[in-house]
Amino acid sequence: MSSAVDYEVVIIGTGFAGIGMAVKLQQAGIHSFKLIERSDEVGGTWRDNTYPGCECDVQSHLYSFSFEPKTDWSKKYSTWNEIRDYIISVTDKHDVRKKIQFNTRLEGAKFDKESGTWLVNLSDGSKPRARFVITAVGPLSNPAIPEISGKETFKGPIFHSAQWDHNADLKGKKIAVIGTGASSIQFVPRIAENAESVELFQRSAPWVLPKPDRKIYGIEKALYKYVPGWRLAHRASLYWANEISLRGFLKEKSFIRSIAEWGATKHIHYHIKDESLRKKLTPDFQFGCKRALLSNEYYPALARDNVDVIDTGIERITETGIIDKQGKSHDVDVIIWGTGFKVDEPLMGIDVTGINGQDLNAVWKDNGFESYYGTTVAGFPNAFILAGPNTGIGHTSLVVMIEAQYNYIMDAMAKIKQQDIKYIDVKESVQTEFCQSMQDKMIGTAWTSGCNSWYLSDSGKNFTIWPDYTYNYIHQTKNINLDDYHLEKMNNSLSNESTIPAS
Repeated sequence: MSSAVDYEVVIIGTGFAGIGMAVKLQQAGIHSFKLIERSDEVGGTWRDNTYPGCECDVQSHLYSFSFEPKTDWSKKYSTWNEIRDYIISVTDKHDVRKKIQFNTRLEGAKFDKESGTWLVNLSDGSKPRARFVITAVGPLSNPAIPEISGKETFKGPIFHSAQWDHNADLKGKKIAVIGTGASSIQFVPRIAENAESVELFQRSAPWVLPKPDRKIYGIEKALYKYVPGWRLAHRASLYWANEISLRGFLKEKSFIRSIAEWGATKHIHYHIKDESLRKKLTPDFQFGCKRALLSNEYYPALARDNVDVIDTGIERITETGIIDKQGKSHDVDVIIWGTGFKVDEPLMGIDVTGINGQDLNAVWKDNGFESYYGTTVAGFPNAFILAGPNTGIGHTSLVVMIEAQYNYIMDAMAKIKQQDIKYIDVKESVQTEFCQSMQDKMIGTAWTSGCNSWYLSDSGKNFTIWPDYTYNYIHQTKNINLDDYHLEKMNNSLSNESTIPAS
C-alpha cells in the first residue's frame, strides 16, 4: 500500500455485498480496508426490515454465500432474523467487525487524478484516502414514501415497513396500509389477525403465486452438514431450476409464463370467492412485467371480514385518516407505508465526484443509470459498485450476481497491482455499447410488456434488471478485460492507445 493512502479499499455498506467483499479481500491477502456503516450493526436490508412476516422469497440454500454455506436453515425460505444472524455469523467468523466503522455515513467522495486515489468524506469529519472505493449500499436501502398531501398532519403512528414502529400498538386498531408490494403481502396477513380493520390502498394488483415453503427437517440438516456433496447438489438443483424459469420472462409470450399466470389466477379464485374482490385483485398486466410475489397467506387475509381493498386512489391524508379520490373519508388510527424503496436514488444526493469534476448523481440522471456490468462507471476510476444498475434479477438469488462481481473486482485489483497501474476508467464508448445491448435484450421480454414498474425509469428505460441468464453474467465477469478501460500507469504514461480525457 502506498503511504499516500490510509486504506487500499474503502467499502460503503455492510449487508450481504459489503461483508462478502471484505471476506474476499482478506482471502486474497488484502487487509488494508475499512467498511463504513451508517447503522450500529451489519445486515443491511435484513437488519432494517423487521416487520411482521418478513422473510425471503428466494430459497435459503441459494440465498447465501457459496463460500460460506449454512447447513441448518430452519425452513426453505428464511425469515429476516435468520438471514441477519447468518450475515452476523459470517462477519464474526472472519473477524471483519474490527474493520467496520459503525454509526458513520458517507457524506461524499472525490477522485484525485494526480494521486489516483479517492478522498472519502465521512459524517464524523474524517476524510480517509483510499486507492479503491466500493459501494455496497444495495438497491433496497432507502425507503420510498409518496408525496401525498397532508401526510405530515396525521396524528396517529405513521411509518414505513422498513422502519417498523414496534412500539405502536396495532391490536384493535383501524389501520390503513398504502401499497401492495413484496413487503405488504407479508405483513398485511399478520396485522389483520388482531386489528379492528385493515384498509389496503392498492394502486395496482400484483401477481401472487403460492409459496412452496416448509420446515427443513433434522435428517435433511444432517445430510447438508455431513454430506457436503448432498448440499452442493441441492444448491445446484435450486440454481438451475430458477435459471430455467427465466425462460418465461425472456419472451413476451411463453408457455412457462402462461402456466405461471394460470396458477396465480387459480390461487386468487381458490381463496377469494367474492367476484368484485377477485376483479380488484386480478392484475391488468402480463405476468412478470412487475415483480412476481410468493405468499400463501395474502389472499386468505384479504378475504377476512375486517379487511377491505381500496383501489380508488388517495387524494390526501388528514389528521384522522385518508380521503380517497372519490371523496370518501377513511378514518384510521395508524398508517403504514408499504411503498418499497428509492431504487432510482441509490446515493440519496451524496456527492460523488469523478475524474473531471462530474457528479455521479447528475451523470446518472442524465444518462439513465448507465454503467458497465453494473460494476464500473465511466469517469469514476478505481470505483466499483456491488448490485449496481442492471444486475437485478427476478427469478433467482441476487447473491449469485454479487459473487460474480467479486470475481471481477478482485481480478481488476490484481491486474492493477501486477501491471503497476495507477487507475483504470471504463471507456465511455464501451459503456454506451454495453448499455445499448441491455436495452436491446429487453425488447420482447416480460419486463417491457407494458406495465409501469419500479424496474423502469421515468423515461421507460429498464435500468434494474439483468435481461439474461445469470450464468452468462458469471461467465462474462469472470475476468476483467483491460482493453475496455483507459489505463494510467504509475509513471504517468498511458498504457493503451486511448487517452484519459483532459480535466
